[in-house]
Amino acid sequence: MKWVILGIVGLMGLWVAWAYNLLISLRHSTQNAWKQIDVQLKRRHDLIPNLVEAVKGYMKYEQDTLEKVMEARSKAVTSRGVQEAAEAESVLTQALGRIFALMENYPDLKANENVLRLQEELTTTENQIAFSRQYYNDLVMRFNMRQEVFPSNLVAQFFNFKPSEFFSVPEAEKATPRVNLSLPA
Repeated sequence: MKWVILGIVGLMGLWVAWAYNLLISLRHSTQNAWKQIDVQLKRRHDLIPNLVEAVKGYMKYEQDTLEKVMEARSKAVTSRGVQEAAEAESVLTQALGRIFALMENYPDLKANENVLRLQEELTTTENQIAFSRQYYNDLVMRFNMRQEVFPSNLVAQFFNFKPSEFFSVPEAEKATPRVNLSLPA
């Protein structure tokens, strides 16, 4: 009987160690995924001043828009935490969208090789950021779920694991854009 009890205690100890190590592994994977987003965001932040400088001469009447892009970039660079970064990056994305929309009004600018290259690099970076966000959120979901499901939630509570934040899209970006394709009368 004594050996059975020792065997059960030993198996429980092994299971606790396994659950703990899995939680640690998921936490580190989540932190690494966030750092990967951070790398892509830094690349984006580094490209923006080059784009603004390249279009500045062409867009003399759009200085207000260019200043808003640089202000949004500054806030994004200094943001801390997942939610603050998500909100700041959303504002920056909207500001960049305005620049790209205004660029359509400047044929010389649209033909500039340097501007086209920067625009392509920013588009590629945006795609990498989107992929990194998705991967991060997938890991956060796994990590948070592991903390909530029985019996690993007992280990998570005992060792004081905390849920991670999702990188969520602000409500303003969730709205479906309105497109008017009617011809003016």
